[in-house]
Amino acid sequence: MELRPVDPTVKTPPQNFTGDVYLTPIYSGQEPSRMTVALVRFTPGARTNWHSHAVGQTLHVTEGVGLVGIRDGSVLRIHAGDTVICPPGEEHWHGAAADTFMSHLAMLEALPGGQDPTTWLEPVPDKQYQKANEQ
Repeated sequence: MELRPVDPTVKTPPQNFTGDVYLTPIYSGQEPSRMTVALVRFTPGARTNWHSHAVGQTLHVTEGVGLVGIRDGSVLRIHAGDTVICPPGEEHWHGAAADTFMSHLAMLEALPGGQDPTTWLEPVPDKQYQKANEQ
């Protein structure tokens, strides 16, 4: 058994996010485990860029209300207690609703050899985000 201290919270890089988003690393597995878990906090209106994950991603909402957009144009409104499964390779974005904070646990698997499991794409345009909030 091993007790690991929590790493400090950091502000996410602006090239992959719109608005203020903060990440607290919770767990980064060591071989043979490749699981990583982080608590991600979004201020109102903050969101990720479009992105995908080679092995998929699971999000568990811990507080607030958020949105998850999928390339086909569908949008999920998510609330505290919801769990969202993002399949491998599915292009999506997620973040807080326009008028509330949202936090979630982000769980994903790292790839062998230290490859980044996330492929970052373009930002979600404000117009598209505003339309998602109206749904």
